[in-house]
Formats: sequence, structure tokens, C-alpha cells
Amino acid sequence: MSAAFPAQAERPIRRFALFEYGFRPFFLLAGLFALFGVLAWLLAFAHGLWPSEGLGALSWHAHEMLFAFVTAAIAGFLLTAVPNWTGRGGFSGSLLIALTLLWLAGRWAMSPLFPFDPLAAAALDLAFLPALAAIIGRHLLRGRNYRNLPILAVLIVFAAANLLVHLERAGVTMDTAHAGQMLAVNLTLLLVVLIGGRIVPSFTLSTLRRLGRPVEIAQPRALEIACLLSVLGVLAADLAQPGSTAAGVVAALAALFNGVRLGLWKGHRTGADPLLWVLHVGYLWIPVGLTLKALWLLGGMEIGMNWLHALTFGGFSTMILAVMSRATLGHTGRPLRAAPATAISYVLLTAGATIRVFGPALFPAQTLPSIAAAGLLWMTAFALFLFVYGPILTGPRADGRPG
Repeated sequence: MSAAFPAQAERPIRRFALFEYGFRPFFLLAGLFALFGVLAWLLAFAHGLWPSEGLGALSWHAHEMLFAFVTAAIAGFLLTAVPNWTGRGGFSGSLLIALTLLWLAGRWAMSPLFPFDPLAAAALDLAFLPALAAIIGRHLLRGRNYRNLPILAVLIVFAAANLLVHLERAGVTMDTAHAGQMLAVNLTLLLVVLIGGRIVPSFTLSTLRRLGRPVEIAQPRALEIACLLSVLGVLAADLAQPGSTAAGVVAALAALFNGVRLGLWKGHRTGADPLLWVLHVGYLWIPVGLTLKALWLLGGMEIGMNWLHALTFGGFSTMILAVMSRATLGHTGRPLRAAPATAISYVLLTAGATIRVFGPALFPAQTLPSIAAAGLLWMTAFALFLFVYGPILTGPRADGRPG
């Protein structure tokens, strides 16, 4: 991604630059929510500190990690990537402020501290993703970038997944909330496979070339298609026959294809660069999570019981942290070098995911301490992200250019 465009060159440079480019407010919000949203969940989990009105703690946690944390990261990525795909000016100013306020309105409506009428909460919370789709869709059409228009369908289906949650909460439907949450999980999985398939090998090639250790990375077209179709199969099976043998078989196939794909990306050569190896670690959780899902669905093996957290805590969150930290450096005119605190955050998040996924299965008597320890490691990782990147996201570019 390039960092500035001719349409932005005339804008004055401001010391407070939070709304100067699309990634800035949403990466900051994703980091803040990752810290304080999980803190709220841990307090409820460990001490029962949760208001009696509104969503229950577990329902709130599941909803907000998907439709607040993940969507903030998706918005930051797309509001930065789309201008690069189209060659048009980036998103900034009043439009970006309005979109940020819309995301915040959804968090206010879903907050356990301010119980809303379910229909009013739904109206506020559901508005964000269609608005995001409209903004980037207009940009794609004006830039004649039809190749990336399918991303709009992903956003609309993501909004539909959220609608399924709200319909059950409002009493309009029965037993649709879980389906909506799983649809959102699988859409995020699809995005990780699609976007990861573009950026991980590309960044690996460019970084290793810069370090004087060039490699060749094979990306067989048949394998790329198999990875995509198998993940679509996971989505379809979870909609049509959730928890079934068929869903387990499709998960096993998707794990196999994505594991082979990752193996071709030369991850073993990336240990010298934290910004690079963390992408490989994040993607590794995808075949791991899908394998655990297959073991759970096909054989009831306890080692696979937390497959969902392998995908979400391990895969999605690691990839989000990796992309946010790398993109923020690149788009603010800074060298692509991880600060020591950033590298530590990657290690802590990986350790937290490992404990959350395998701790309760291997040491069932220590389930509660495992979950608490994983949460604390998560919070520390994102606190380090905010410590390093908070000033960068709110301040001007290091090279003095606008954006």
C-alpha cells in the first residue's frame, strides 16, 4: 500500500492526525476495545460483575468481539486498502469522523451499562456495516475497480449475520443468534484466507529480498482455489448442518489445504523479522483451528473442544494485531521495524491463545485459571500495541506528508 495520494497533497499537516486517514481511528478503536472489552468480560467471568439488564456477559462478549473488535479492524483495513486499489484519494475528515461515531453509537447501544430497547439497539448497531459498504463501494465504482467489488457482499452478509443476533434478542426469531455468530466467524475466516493469501507471501518475498535472503514461493492455482472453496464449504456446512460429520469433514479438508499453502510460504525463513513471522504464526492458527474442529466434530476428542478460540483468539486476533502494527508503520512514513514492545506483544498474544485453546483440554481442573491467564496475556499484548502505536495513530506522519 502506498501512503499518500495527489488528492491529499494540498491538505495541511495537523499535529492531531487521528482523522487524516482511514486506518487511524479504527485501528485505535480496535486496540482500545481489545483491552477494555476483554477486561469487562474477565471481571464478569471471574467476579460476576455484570448488570442484570441487557445482554448477558457471554452473549455480549461473543457479539462484541465479532461485531465491534473485528469490524473495527476490517474497517481500518478497507478504508486504507481501497484507496490503494483504486488510486484515488483516501478517506479523511468529516466522513471518517461520521463513520467513527457510527461505530461508537453501536457500542453505546450494546453497552451493558446503558440498557437500550432491543429494537433501538439493533438500529444503531446494524447501521455501521452498510454505511461502510456504501462508502467503499462508491469509491470502488468511481475508480472502476470492479475486481474488488465482492468485498461489498462480504460486508453485507456480515451485517446480515449481526441482524440474526438482533432478531433473536428482540424476540422476532428463535435460535438465530448462534447461527449469526458462526456466520460472522466464517466470514472473518474467509477474509483471513483471502487477504492473508495476498499479503503473507508478498511481504515474505519483499522482506527476505531486502534482507538479502531471497526465496521463491510457489502458489499453485489449484491449491489457491482449493483453499478458497474449502473455506466456503466450511461456511456452508456450518449454516446447513452445524456440528455435523459433514462439517467436520469439510473442516479437515480446509485444514489440509491451508496447511499445505502455509508450508509453501517459507515461514521458517522469517525469524529475524517480527513483523513478518507474526503473519505466519497468525495464519498457522487457521489450519490448527480447523484441524481441532475436525477432531471435535468427527471424534469428540477433547483436545479439539476449543477450536473456536483457536480460530478467533489465535488466528483472527494475531492477524489483526500483525496487520495493524505493520500497516500503521508503513502508512505513517516509518521504517518497517518492530519495536521491542511490539515483538513482545506478538509473543504474549501467541502464548495467550495457546493457553486458551489447550489449557482447559489438557488441564481441566485449571480451566478457570487458564481462561484468566489467557485474558491477561491478551490485554497486555494490546496494551503494548496502544503504548507503541497510540501516539503514532493520533500524530502526524514521520516524513511530514499529509495522511
